[in-house]
Amino acid sequence: MDLSIATELCREFEGFRSKPYLCPAGVATVGYGSTRYPDGRAVTLDDSPITRREADEILRWQLERQFLPGVLRLCPGLIATPVALNAIVDFAYNLGVGRLQTSTLRRRINQGDWGGAREQIMRWTRAGGKVLPGLVRRRAAEAQLL
Repeated sequence: MDLSIATELCREFEGFRSKPYLCPAGVATVGYGSTRYPDGRAVTLDDSPITRREADEILRWQLERQFLPGVLRLCPGLIATPVALNAIVDFAYNLGVGRLQTSTLRRRINQGDWGGAREQIMRWTRAGGKVLPGLVRRRAAEAQLL
């Protein structure tokens, strides 16, 4: 499965940071917003910096092994629309598969209601109770792909 669009969305909107940091949600993060390493360990603020190449490998691993399977399980019809699939994989990477699972966005996707899905995805622009301009831009990019 080609996840190049999701990979580029993650790179663009997460940005690269070699040193671990706390994301706006207060979670230890490194690289392109990764919270776990391929061996399953959670990122900690005490971890060593990583290279851009390592960050790319972690990102690809997470997208392929964690987020793609979760999205396909929850929205099986998306495999027929690879561009929309990439948008929802990016959404899941940013917010988690659990948020997708309980969302009206998922219901709209599974109903084939793409207008409703675009409307729903734009509701996910807050972190810490505040609308974040970066999330507004990210959701708009994802919505355009639906």
